[in-house]
Amino acid sequence: MPVDSSPVAIAGQFALALLLISIILALARLVKGPAAADRIVALDLISILIVAFLAAYSIYAGETSFLDVAIGYALIAFLGTVALARFLMRSALKRSENPETEENMRRHE
Repeated sequence: MPVDSSPVAIAGQFALALLLISIILALARLVKGPAAADRIVALDLISILIVAFLAAYSIYAGETSFLDVAIGYALIAFLGTVALARFLMRSALKRSENPETEENMRRHE
């Protein structure tokens, strides 16, 4: 990391710190999230924040190779989010098709 006291370097450090704090807060929501949908949204938010962090770090460090990593990570994260959403949709459909199973699950809680 370059150590520079220019306004651009200070803004870059501030942006990186803010993105790290945001990732930590989203991670807390991922752990705490009461529903699976909340966890998926938190995971998607963390993915977006990581891509933003990689882009900001690429600008801050002056290396364009981090942008390639950010693009690849964004593509993989998008596919993961879609897969998790489809899984939740299918499991919700299975539960709605078999209401007796859902009622039995409520009794055992």
